[in-house]
Amino acid sequence: MHPAHSTRSSVSANKQFLKSLPGVLRVLQLVSGAGIWITIASNHYGGSIHFALFVAVFFWLLTLVIYFLTLLDKQELVPILGAERWVFTNAIYDALATVLHIAAAGIMISKTKDNEYCNLETYKLPCLFKAYLTASIFACICCILYAITCIYFFCKKCRGNQSVVYS
Repeated sequence: MHPAHSTRSSVSANKQFLKSLPGVLRVLQLVSGAGIWITIASNHYGGSIHFALFVAVFFWLLTLVIYFLTLLDKQELVPILGAERWVFTNAIYDALATVLHIAAAGIMISKTKDNEYCNLETYKLPCLFKAYLTASIFACICCILYAITCIYFFCKKCRGNQSVVYS
């Protein structure tokens, strides 16, 4: 009997991605996305805010996956969307994330306006104005970050680049 052959693949971080514009933007997206869902989830919420929370958590998790796949150069592990389609996949992902974060920001801004009556020093009851305002700011920051990344990847794709990092 022959011993089973096992193949080992080396896992190393792509240091160029860490220093690149998409790498930095992904980290900022993760930080601001976490700001949205932590702010919302740590306070009482209901109604349409469930959608904003869903968008924040869903895209935070997907951004985390995309970040680590790109960091470890394992894009080929993603069937159909990876390998040579990775730049286009990132562009479409960021476009979708931008649109849905705009919707989430709109919801949070609307809820902030609905609760602005309690933003007075003399108001003594619990008030969600500051939490909603904070989540609105983080959602707007996410919109901008995803839009910048979307434009960056569409420009790379239009120039015919196949790599997220290399120009």
